[in-house]
Parts: sequence; structure tokens; C-alpha cells
Amino acid sequence: MPLDLEASKSTLLPADEVSRWVRAAIDEDRGAGDLTSEHAIDPELQARARLVAKAPGVLAGTQLFDEAFRACDPASTLQWRAQDGDRIEPGDEICEVVGKARALLLAERTALNFLQRLCGVATATAQLVELAAGRVRVLDTRKTTPGLRAAQKYAVICGGGENHRFGLFDQVMLKENHIDMSGLSCEALTAKVRSQVGPHIVMTVEARDADEARQALRGGADVVMLDNMTPETIKALIPELRALAQSTGRPVQFEASGGIDAKSMADYAASGIDRISVGALTHSAPSLDLSLYVEPIR
Repeated sequence: MPLDLEASKSTLLPADEVSRWVRAAIDEDRGAGDLTSEHAIDPELQARARLVAKAPGVLAGTQLFDEAFRACDPASTLQWRAQDGDRIEPGDEICEVVGKARALLLAERTALNFLQRLCGVATATAQLVELAAGRVRVLDTRKTTPGLRAAQKYAVICGGGENHRFGLFDQVMLKENHIDMSGLSCEALTAKVRSQVGPHIVMTVEARDADEARQALRGGADVVMLDNMTPETIKALIPELRALAQSTGRPVQFEASGGIDAKSMADYAASGIDRISVGALTHSAPSLDLSLYVEPIR
């Protein structure tokens, strides 16, 4: 489990935000009421639900799962047999929930939607981290589900990855659109923005080719993103860029980005860069297959 998982949880999943996300999702599902359970299930019936893994993966999102059941039945109890960041295997019984049957059925889909989605992100991240084999850091991007960025970025941490900037406010990232619309060269724009934000704001500059990478370095970038370059191109370019970075007297990180997946991760990790950002961790990770089996307690 990543060493900073608990710190990430407290930062990205504060209790009030988790409650807001979960209650909004339950309200969306319930609407004016659960027409099925309210007519089919005794309001006093107690039930037990077992959460079982149907596929291998990494657990993430237990806090949201908990909140879904407690929002519907504050007296419900949950017993976890694994925690966020743990590997789970098919057949593993991960959690047991006991509470009012109607409440369990009301919370079921919301709880599973959150958990399956976040487990999927954590699992996809863990796969790429494993392929990187410790040679590079694996980072997410801002390509997240609107309103759930913090939860998805937390899931990336659970999978052993790292977070890129959270939003537009915490780092500078000059991309091709900024350069093209500014009317300035990459070097001139980088230097201009650096002079305005000061030395303490992290600045990433996207480079479309070797010349832009050199300009970004000369302009004062902290991170040079080598965008949509092949591993072979990066491997040939990195020695020159590191020598240029050393001549500036500043620490500079080199990042690869653009369509990197499980097939290409090992090649990029061996190209000499420091980090790889992958949008697919959050925008394309499939949900992990989990099932919830509910039975009455009589």
C-alpha cells in the first residue's frame, strides 16, 4: 500500500464531501421513493449483504461504500476484510453489511457504482505501475468524471500512482494552445509566465518536438512534457535535454504523455524519462466486477 494513502484520503476524501457525493447519488436513484422495495419488503426486516469480488483488482473507495449504507440506515454495520490499496481476488468476501433490508436495497446500487468505478481506476493504475517496474513515476491527469475528480485521484493513489495537478489553480501547464494563441515562442512564453508566477509555482511545459523541449528548458520549466513522442525519439533526446537542464542549474523533470498504455508502458519506462502521465487511468478504466449478495435475517 502506498505510504501516503491515509494522507491522500484526508486530503481528497473529506467526510463532508463524501457525504455530499453519496447523498446526491442516492437522491438521484431514489427520487420520490423506491417503488419496488417499499411495496415488497417488510419495513422492519433486517438483512445481511456480502460484498464479493468477481475479478482480480485493487480495492479503492470503501469510505464512499460505507457512506451509502449509513446514509440509508444510520444503524447499519459494516465489517471490512480488506482495506483500500489491498489486492483482491475472485471469490474474496470483502465486506459484510447488516442493516434494514429496505435500506440495503436502496443503497446497493449507489454503493457499488462508486466502489466498482474507483476499484477500476486503482486496478488500471496498479497494472501500469507494475509495468513501469519502479523506473518512472505514473501520474494521472485532469481527464476525470466531472464532480468526482478527488475520488478518482484518490483511487490512483490506491493503485500506487501519483496525482498530477488537481486543477487549473495549483500548477502552471503551458500547452500547445497557450503557445499558439500567445503569439510568442515557447521559450518567450515560458519565461514570461515564470516571471509572473515566481519561482515557487511548479510549471510544466508541453513540447511537441525537440526544439520546443529546449525552449521550455531555457525559459524556466520545472517539468518538460514530451508529448506524443515515441520511446525511441525520447531515448535519443533525453541525454541532450538532461545536459541542457544541468547547465541551467535547476532541477528539471521529464515527462512522457500521449496515448501510453499497457502495451507501450515498458518501452516508455525504459526511455530515460522521470514520469509518465496517463489520462486513461481515470477516463477509460473499466469498473471492477463486484457483486453484493443480500439475504434476510429471520
